[in-house]
Amino acid sequence: MKSNFPSNLNDFDFSMMPPSILGHLSFRFRVPDQPPLPPGTHSLNVLLGLPDERDTLLIVPEGLDTGKPVKLLVMFHGAGGSAERVLPFFREHAEKNKFLLMIPQSTYATWDLTIGGNGPDLEKLDNALSKVNAHFDLDRNHFGFCGFSDGASYSLSIGLSNGETVSHVIALSGGFMNLYVPRGRPLVFIAHSPEDEQLPMDTSGLHHYNELKKAGYNVEFLEFHGRHVIHPHVVEKAMQFYLQRSPDKPR
Repeated sequence: MKSNFPSNLNDFDFSMMPPSILGHLSFRFRVPDQPPLPPGTHSLNVLLGLPDERDTLLIVPEGLDTGKPVKLLVMFHGAGGSAERVLPFFREHAEKNKFLLMIPQSTYATWDLTIGGNGPDLEKLDNALSKVNAHFDLDRNHFGFCGFSDGASYSLSIGLSNGETVSHVIALSGGFMNLYVPRGRPLVFIAHSPEDEQLPMDTSGLHHYNELKKAGYNVEFLEFHGRHVIHPHVVEKAMQFYLQRSPDKPR
Protein backbone atom coordinates (compact mmCIF):
# COMPACT_ATOMS: atom_id res chain seq x y z
CA MET A 1 0.00 0.00 0.00
CA LYS A 2 1.36 3.39 -0.94
CA SER A 3 1.20 6.56 1.12
CA ASN A 4 1.96 9.69 -0.88
CA PHE A 5 1.74 12.98 0.97
CA PRO A 6 2.23 16.47 -0.47
CA SER A 7 5.51 17.00 1.39
CA ASN A 8 7.00 14.29 -0.85
CA LEU A 9 5.76 15.91 -4.05
CA ASN A 10 6.67 19.58 -3.71
CA ASP A 11 9.08 19.48 -6.67
CA PHE A 12 6.66 17.90 -9.12
CA ASP A 13 4.60 20.06 -11.49
CA PHE A 14 1.04 18.71 -11.70
CA SER A 15 -0.37 21.72 -13.53
CA MET A 16 -0.51 19.96 -16.92
CA MET A 17 -2.30 16.87 -15.63
CA PRO A 18 -6.10 16.48 -16.01
CA PRO A 19 -7.89 17.28 -12.72
CA SER A 20 -9.58 13.87 -12.63
CA ILE A 21 -6.21 12.08 -12.69
CA LEU A 22 -5.33 14.01 -9.53
CA GLY A 23 -8.59 12.97 -7.87
CA HIS A 24 -10.23 16.37 -8.23
CA LEU A 25 -14.00 16.35 -8.63
CA SER A 26 -15.75 18.73 -11.01
CA PHE A 27 -18.76 18.85 -8.64
CA ARG A 28 -19.67 22.30 -7.35
CA PHE A 29 -22.58 23.27 -5.09
CA ARG A 30 -25.56 24.83 -6.84
CA VAL A 31 -29.16 25.77 -6.23
CA PRO A 32 -31.47 22.76 -6.80
CA ASP A 33 -33.73 22.98 -9.84
CA GLN A 34 -35.75 19.79 -9.22
CA PRO A 35 -38.14 18.84 -6.38
CA PRO A 36 -36.78 16.89 -3.40
CA LEU A 37 -36.92 13.11 -3.67
CA PRO A 38 -39.41 11.38 -1.35
CA PRO A 39 -38.29 9.38 1.71
CA GLY A 40 -36.89 5.92 0.98
CA THR A 41 -34.11 4.22 -0.95
CA HIS A 42 -33.39 5.60 -4.42
CA SER A 43 -31.31 4.24 -7.28
CA LEU A 44 -29.17 7.07 -8.60
CA ASN A 45 -28.24 4.99 -11.65
CA VAL A 46 -31.92 4.83 -12.60
CA LEU A 47 -32.32 8.58 -12.04
CA LEU A 48 -29.26 9.19 -14.22
CA GLY A 49 -30.40 6.76 -16.92
CA LEU A 50 -27.45 4.41 -16.34
CA PRO A 51 -27.31 0.60 -16.12
CA ASP A 52 -28.24 -0.63 -12.66
CA GLU A 53 -25.13 -2.78 -12.13
CA ARG A 54 -23.10 -1.65 -9.11
CA ASP A 55 -25.69 1.01 -8.37
CA THR A 56 -25.27 4.09 -6.20
CA LEU A 57 -27.92 4.18 -3.49
CA LEU A 58 -29.37 7.28 -1.84
CA ILE A 59 -31.23 7.04 1.46
CA VAL A 60 -33.67 9.89 2.12
CA PRO A 61 -34.89 9.70 5.75
CA GLU A 62 -38.44 10.28 6.86
CA GLY A 63 -39.01 13.79 8.24
CA LEU A 64 -36.08 15.41 6.42
CA ASP A 65 -36.51 19.19 6.56
CA THR A 66 -35.87 20.35 3.00
CA GLY A 67 -36.68 23.94 3.89
CA LYS A 68 -33.02 24.36 4.85
CA PRO A 69 -29.71 22.91 3.62
CA VAL A 70 -29.50 19.18 4.35
CA LYS A 71 -26.50 17.14 5.46
CA LEU A 72 -25.02 14.52 3.13
CA LEU A 73 -22.70 11.64 4.06
CA VAL A 74 -21.10 9.53 1.32
CA MET A 75 -20.05 6.04 2.48
CA PHE A 76 -17.48 3.96 0.53
CA HIS A 77 -17.52 0.19 1.08
CA GLY A 78 -14.45 -2.02 1.50
CA ALA A 79 -12.79 -4.29 -1.07
CA GLY A 80 -15.20 -6.94 -2.32
CA GLY A 81 -18.00 -5.14 -0.52
CA SER A 82 -21.28 -3.63 -1.57
CA ALA A 83 -23.81 -0.99 -0.59
CA GLU A 84 -26.01 -3.67 0.95
CA ARG A 85 -23.24 -4.79 3.31
CA VAL A 86 -22.47 -1.36 4.77
CA LEU A 87 -26.00 0.06 4.69
CA PRO A 88 -27.15 -1.59 7.98
CA PHE A 89 -24.34 0.12 9.91
CA PHE A 90 -25.29 3.63 8.76
CA ARG A 91 -28.97 3.72 7.85
CA GLU A 92 -30.19 4.03 11.45
CA HIS A 93 -27.93 7.06 11.97
CA ALA A 94 -29.24 8.71 8.80
CA GLU A 95 -32.85 8.08 9.80
CA LYS A 96 -32.35 9.22 13.39
CA ASN A 97 -30.27 12.32 12.64
CA LYS A 98 -32.00 13.30 9.39
CA PHE A 99 -29.15 13.34 6.90
CA LEU A 100 -28.89 12.04 3.34
CA LEU A 101 -26.83 8.85 3.04
CA MET A 102 -25.27 8.09 -0.34
CA ILE A 103 -23.51 4.75 -0.91
CA PRO A 104 -21.64 4.38 -4.21
CA GLN A 105 -20.30 1.02 -5.35
CA SER A 106 -16.94 0.51 -7.00
CA THR A 107 -16.93 -0.46 -10.67
CA TYR A 108 -14.57 -3.34 -10.00
CA ALA A 109 -13.88 -5.48 -6.93
CA THR A 110 -12.46 -2.42 -5.21
CA TRP A 111 -12.00 1.29 -5.92
CA ASP A 112 -10.19 2.25 -9.11
CA LEU A 113 -7.64 4.33 -7.19
CA THR A 114 -6.51 1.15 -5.42
CA ILE A 115 -6.12 -0.76 -8.68
CA GLY A 116 -4.45 1.73 -10.97
CA GLY A 117 -5.60 5.32 -10.57
CA ASN A 118 -8.68 7.52 -10.70
CA GLY A 119 -11.13 6.67 -13.46
CA PRO A 120 -14.74 5.44 -13.68
CA ASP A 121 -15.39 5.55 -9.93
CA LEU A 122 -14.52 9.24 -9.71
CA GLU A 123 -16.73 9.99 -12.73
CA LYS A 124 -19.64 8.05 -11.21
CA LEU A 125 -19.18 9.90 -7.92
CA ASP A 126 -19.18 13.27 -9.70
CA ASN A 127 -22.40 12.46 -11.55
CA ALA A 128 -24.14 11.10 -8.45
CA LEU A 129 -23.27 14.14 -6.34
CA SER A 130 -24.53 16.49 -9.05
CA LYS A 131 -27.79 14.54 -9.28
CA VAL A 132 -28.35 14.68 -5.51
CA ASN A 133 -27.64 18.41 -5.49
CA ALA A 134 -30.18 18.87 -8.29
CA HIS A 135 -32.86 17.71 -5.81
CA PHE A 136 -31.52 18.97 -2.47
CA ASP A 137 -29.88 22.13 -1.15
CA LEU A 138 -26.77 20.63 0.48
CA ASP A 139 -25.23 21.78 3.76
CA ARG A 140 -21.65 22.77 2.95
CA ASN A 141 -20.68 22.38 6.62
CA HIS A 142 -21.77 18.74 6.65
CA PHE A 143 -20.78 17.33 3.27
CA GLY A 144 -18.84 14.29 4.41
CA PHE A 145 -16.91 11.35 2.96
CA CYS A 146 -16.59 8.15 4.99
CA GLY A 147 -15.19 4.71 4.23
CA PHE A 148 -14.10 1.34 5.58
CA SER A 149 -10.85 -0.47 4.64
CA ASP A 150 -10.18 0.24 0.93
CA GLY A 151 -13.18 2.56 1.11
CA ALA A 152 -11.44 4.43 3.94
CA SER A 153 -8.34 4.78 1.76
CA TYR A 154 -10.58 6.16 -0.98
CA SER A 155 -12.33 8.51 1.45
CA LEU A 156 -9.00 9.88 2.70
CA SER A 157 -7.51 10.24 -0.76
CA ILE A 158 -10.50 11.76 -2.57
CA GLY A 159 -11.77 13.68 0.46
CA LEU A 160 -8.47 15.45 1.09
CA SER A 161 -8.02 16.07 -2.64
CA ASN A 162 -11.35 17.95 -2.57
CA GLY A 163 -11.22 19.55 0.87
CA GLU A 164 -12.43 22.89 -0.46
CA THR A 165 -15.77 21.11 -0.94
CA VAL A 166 -15.72 18.13 1.45
CA SER A 167 -16.18 19.20 5.08
CA HIS A 168 -15.51 15.91 6.92
CA VAL A 169 -13.29 12.96 6.01
CA ILE A 170 -13.76 9.73 8.00
CA ALA A 171 -11.47 6.70 7.63
CA LEU A 172 -12.38 3.47 9.42
CA SER A 173 -9.48 0.98 9.32
CA GLY A 174 -8.02 2.40 6.12
CA GLY A 175 -4.83 1.31 4.38
CA PHE A 176 -3.25 4.03 2.24
CA MET A 177 -3.53 7.76 1.59
CA ASN A 178 -2.72 8.76 -1.99
CA LEU A 179 -2.56 12.54 -2.42
CA TYR A 180 -1.13 14.53 -5.30
CA VAL A 181 -2.58 18.04 -4.92
CA PRO A 182 -4.66 18.28 -1.72
CA ARG A 183 -7.14 21.13 -1.43
CA GLY A 184 -8.73 22.85 1.54
CA ARG A 185 -8.68 21.71 5.16
CA PRO A 186 -11.54 19.32 5.95
CA LEU A 187 -11.92 17.91 9.43
CA VAL A 188 -10.53 14.37 9.63
CA PHE A 189 -11.45 11.37 11.81
CA ILE A 190 -9.32 8.21 11.70
CA ALA A 191 -10.15 5.01 13.60
CA HIS A 192 -7.95 1.93 13.73
CA SER A 193 -7.32 -1.13 15.88
CA PRO A 194 -3.90 -2.50 16.96
CA GLU A 195 -5.45 -5.96 16.49
CA ASP A 196 -6.20 -5.30 12.80
CA GLU A 197 -5.04 -8.48 11.06
CA GLN A 198 -5.08 -6.99 7.55
CA LEU A 199 -3.80 -3.41 7.83
CA PRO A 200 -1.33 -2.76 10.68
CA MET A 201 -2.32 0.32 12.64
CA ASP A 202 1.20 1.73 13.02
CA THR A 203 1.87 1.85 9.29
CA SER A 204 -1.59 2.91 8.18
CA GLY A 205 -4.13 4.66 10.42
CA LEU A 206 -1.71 5.97 13.04
CA HIS A 207 0.86 6.89 10.41
CA HIS A 208 -1.71 8.93 8.47
CA TYR A 209 -2.85 10.64 11.66
CA ASN A 210 0.71 11.74 12.44
CA GLU A 211 1.33 12.91 8.88
CA LEU A 212 -1.85 14.97 8.81
CA LYS A 213 -1.16 16.50 12.22
CA LYS A 214 2.28 17.58 11.02
CA ALA A 215 0.70 19.11 7.92
CA GLY A 216 -1.65 21.22 10.05
CA TYR A 217 -4.92 19.34 9.61
CA ASN A 218 -7.53 19.24 12.36
CA VAL A 219 -7.58 15.47 12.85
CA GLU A 220 -8.86 13.08 15.53
CA PHE A 221 -7.64 9.53 16.10
CA LEU A 222 -9.67 6.77 17.76
CA GLU A 223 -7.87 3.60 18.80
CA PHE A 224 -10.28 0.75 19.36
CA HIS A 225 -9.89 -2.99 19.82
CA GLY A 226 -11.11 -5.66 17.47
CA ARG A 227 -10.66 -7.33 14.10
CA HIS A 228 -10.77 -5.78 10.63
CA VAL A 229 -14.55 -5.36 10.38
CA ILE A 230 -16.98 -2.49 10.81
CA HIS A 231 -17.70 -2.05 14.54
CA PRO A 232 -21.00 -0.35 15.44
CA HIS A 233 -19.53 1.50 18.43
CA VAL A 234 -16.80 2.95 16.17
CA VAL A 235 -19.44 4.04 13.65
CA GLU A 236 -21.28 5.72 16.55
CA LYS A 237 -18.16 7.74 17.43
CA ALA A 238 -17.60 8.64 13.78
CA MET A 239 -21.18 9.84 13.40
CA GLN A 240 -20.87 11.98 16.53
CA PHE A 241 -17.78 13.57 14.97
CA TYR A 242 -19.60 14.18 11.69
CA LEU A 243 -22.71 15.67 13.28
CA GLN A 244 -21.15 17.74 16.08
CA ARG A 245 -18.06 19.18 14.43
CA SER A 246 -18.32 21.90 11.81
CA PRO A 247 -15.55 23.50 9.73
CA ASP A 248 -17.80 26.56 9.14
CA LYS A 249 -17.37 26.65 5.39
CA PRO A 250 -18.86 29.79 3.77
CA ARG A 251 -21.92 29.41 1.58
